[in-house]
Amino acid sequence: MFEKVGVFRLLASVIICQFAGVIGSIFTASSLESWYVFLEKPSFSPPSWVFFPVWTILYTLMGISLYLVWEQGLQQREVKTGVFLFGLQLGLNTFWSLLFFGLRSPYYAFLEILMLWVAILLTMVRFWKVSRAASILLIPYALWVSFAALLNYQIWVLNL
Repeated sequence: MFEKVGVFRLLASVIICQFAGVIGSIFTASSLESWYVFLEKPSFSPPSWVFFPVWTILYTLMGISLYLVWEQGLQQREVKTGVFLFGLQLGLNTFWSLLFFGLRSPYYAFLEILMLWVAILLTMVRFWKVSRAASILLIPYALWVSFAALLNYQIWVLNL
């Protein structure tokens, strides 16, 4: 059975990640039905309705991953570094939505998603040292961001 602190940390971790998604969706919503629909997209572009459930699942997995590392104690250097990197990649994740949808710049969003991808990998490496399960839980996220980077690149190129 979870301790009260453990339940709090788990809920806080998942809510923090979902909140990042909510912030990103504010920028997305403003362009989804206007600017985005008129962009040329590659043939492998998924329908718009796919993104919400995928991101909801990914943010939940990310939250559980953060929780597993946080549970090891923030006094440990590896944990502090891992949590810092996690926060960095989460911030970059949200910033991508601002660049792509808010500023309507596939070019800058593509440059930024490359930084996000590196930050995710660095987070996974650091998490591996603290909790292998936490690192493994980030694999679907890394794969989706890899796909998103390819999609972002193609949208940029197709709309030059």
